Amino acid sequence: MNFLSKSEYEASLAATRDERMTWWREARFGMFVHYGLYSVRGRMEWAMALENYDVADYEKYADKFAPKPGAAREWAALAKNAGCKYMVLTTRHHEGFSLWDSKVNPYNSVNYGPHRDIVKEFVDACREFRLGIGFYTSVMDWRHPDGRDCATDPEARKRYNDYLLALNTELLTNYGKIDILWYDVPAPLESYEGWDSLRRNQILRSIQPHIIINNRSLLDEDFGTPEGEIKPSERDWEACMTWNDLSWGYVDSAQAAPYGYNAQRILKMLWRVTASRGNLLLNIGPAPDGSVPAEAVGPLTKVGQWLEENGDAVYGLRDGSSDANFWIRGTTRRKNHVWVWNWIWPDDGEFTLGGYKTKLLEARLPATGESLPFEQDKARLTVKGLPKN
Repeated sequence: MNFLSKSEYEASLAATRDERMTWWREARFGMFVHYGLYSVRGRMEWAMALENYDVADYEKYADKFAPKPGAAREWAALAKNAGCKYMVLTTRHHEGFSLWDSKVNPYNSVNYGPHRDIVKEFVDACREFRLGIGFYTSVMDWRHPDGRDCATDPEARKRYNDYLLALNTELLTNYGKIDILWYDVPAPLESYEGWDSLRRNQILRSIQPHIIINNRSLLDEDFGTPEGEIKPSERDWEACMTWNDLSWGYVDSAQAAPYGYNAQRILKMLWRVTASRGNLLLNIGPAPDGSVPAEAVGPLTKVGQWLEENGDAVYGLRDGSSDANFWIRGTTRRKNHVWVWNWIWPDDGEFTLGGYKTKLLEARLPATGESLPFEQDKARLTVKGLPKN
């Protein structure tokens, strides 16, 4: 194929970006799933590096990796119940273990452990629950010798870049239409030229023309990915946050529970990203058998129940908010509709907003559609008749 220069490539992406990303901009909420050999270790996803494992010693976890049948369907069912619109799975994390039937990387879940294609199970589950499908793919690889040597050896760099291309070609060829390619950790190299990202991404896009790609192959691509923080941007962006603020991979409930999010905290994150025209990708780290940690199920289910009634305040294209950082109340806005998120509920059945000069036509509860009486004078608006709870 004829390859474009960087400026030509970015211009071609800009020309198709609105069409490719409309669904993602409307989705607002996705579920991240970190699952791999580190789940068996139970010490977080960077255990192999941080505990300085010898490759051979770490490989023993491959035969202990035993996701139960139906695990991926359990993730997808929870994501659907939580109101998520898409999912992203760690198909291969930095430890180098692939969760699919890879001919390029024999160190995979079909040759070891469960002897099953977990990526296929994930794709099938996403399609069953009508969720967008995202593949996380690590650039860094602790197991592959060229993953380290590529920093100083040009031949190792070429071999390793060919390996990355072959791995991701498998992923984007074998499972039908895929919606998101989510790169992570382009180390030890520090430039897109070193990683051959410009060439690789053009090849991958030729396989999946409608795919959207994040910015972690050291090209801007389609969207930014602030990690562990909500950091609005002028471009499309997605805050990736982990469920327990402790680890992306599995940590047992006794240790993780004190750090977990409740439903209100998740909803506040959703308000903040929506008001600033971003997305929230909220991570869970399944247990060694693939089950969802119990402490995550209740809050996520409550979030989904709230979104069933109030989802118009989240889903869909947004014009942004006039007070996205206001602590007590916040708003999300689309054209001539404003949704007011009131975090401290009034005990007298009414609340007052300052600063609204535009004449209000109607006030109503999103959950029921019930109209509410209101009074408006100059830049002060009081909405009355609110329910007790």
